[in-house]
Amino acid sequence: MIDKLEEVERRFERLTADLSNPEVLADSAKLQKVSKERASLEKLVETFRGYRKVLDDLKEVEAWLEGGDADEKAYAREALPGLKQQRDEQEQELKVLLLPKDPNDEKNVILEIRAGAGGDEAGLFAEEVMQMYLRYADQKGWSAEIVDMSPGGAGGVKDATVTLSGPAVYSHMKYESGVHRVQRVPATEAQGRIHTSTITVSVMPEAEDVDIQINPADIEMQVMRSTGSGGQSVNTTDSAVRLIHHPSGIVVKCQQEKSQTKNRAQAMRMLRAKLYEIEQERIRNERDSMRRGQVGTGDRSEKIRTYNFPQDRLTDHRIGLTVHNLPAIMAGDVDEVITACRTYYQAEALKQQTGGGPGTSSTARA
Repeated sequence: MIDKLEEVERRFERLTADLSNPEVLADSAKLQKVSKERASLEKLVETFRGYRKVLDDLKEVEAWLEGGDADEKAYAREALPGLKQQRDEQEQELKVLLLPKDPNDEKNVILEIRAGAGGDEAGLFAEEVMQMYLRYADQKGWSAEIVDMSPGGAGGVKDATVTLSGPAVYSHMKYESGVHRVQRVPATEAQGRIHTSTITVSVMPEAEDVDIQINPADIEMQVMRSTGSGGQSVNTTDSAVRLIHHPSGIVVKCQQEKSQTKNRAQAMRMLRAKLYEIEQERIRNERDSMRRGQVGTGDRSEKIRTYNFPQDRLTDHRIGLTVHNLPAIMAGDVDEVITACRTYYQAEALKQQTGGGPGTSSTARA
C-alpha cells in the first residue's frame, strides 16, 4: 500500500508543478483537466502524509521505550496508545480512499422524479421530494435547475427533470435512484386512513461530448409552445423543444428557457445522459449478470426507502437505517441519510477488496 501511495504522491506533486507551467496556463481545457485531477488526489495525499508522520512518531516513541531515559519512557508510555489509534484510523481511511473510483463520481447529475402508484397523492409527494433535493442542493452549494416539469392533477407533479451541477454531485446522489414509498394520511382522506404511494427517482451522470457520440441524422427535433407558468414568451413563441432519438426511441423535452436554442442545448444534455446511462447499464449487465438477483443491488425496481409520516420515520431498507424528524428531512436535511448510504457501500466494497465473507454485496460501488 505504501508503494502505491508514494506513487500517487509523486503524481500529485507533478500536477501541482503543472499548475505553474505557462503551457498549461495558456490552455484552459488542459488547465481544467489538471486542476480536476489534482483536486481528486488531494485528500488521499494529505491523509497519506498525516499517516506517514504518525508512523514516524510511533518509531520515535517505541525507540524511547527501548532506550530512553525515565522521562522519555514515561512520555512514550502515555503517547503510544493514542498514536496507535491514529495509525489504525488513518490506515482504514486510506484503504477507503484507495478503493477503485467510480468514473462518474465527479460528474454533474440529471435527476428525474416521477409519480408512481397512488394517484394524486403520488404526484404531491413527487413534488415534495423534488423540493427536498433542491433544498439539499442549495445547502451543498450546488447549482440546480428545473429543465422540465409536468403538473399533476392536484397541484403536485407528474414528472420532473432537474439538473444538479457542482463538485462530485454524482458521488453524493447516485444511491438515491429507486422507488421511494410514502405512508401518510392524505388531506382528502375523510376517514383518516393511511395511504401508501410511490414515486421513482432516477439519478443519471451527465455525459460529456467525449462520452457519447450522437449522429445528428438520428435526431428529430420538434418545436412547440411552452406550457405552464412563465414569462411573456410562454404560449406565444415556439420555444419548447422535443428531441426524438430514433435508434433508441428516447424522447426528451425542455421548455424552461425562453430561447429555443437554449432549450435545445438542455435537451441535448438530457439525451446524452440517457444514452450514456443505457450504455453504462449494458456494461454493468455484462459484468454483473450473475449478481443482479441479489438483495441490496440498488436497482430501480426495488423499494429503497419509506417515508412514514404518522410515525415521523424514514427507513432506508437497503442499509437498515431508520431516522426520525421527517419535517427537517423534507426541508433538505437529508445529508445524514445520503452519507450513511455512501459509507455503507464503501464498507461493502472494502470487504470485497479485503476478502470479506459470504453475503457481501458484490455490486456495491464506492
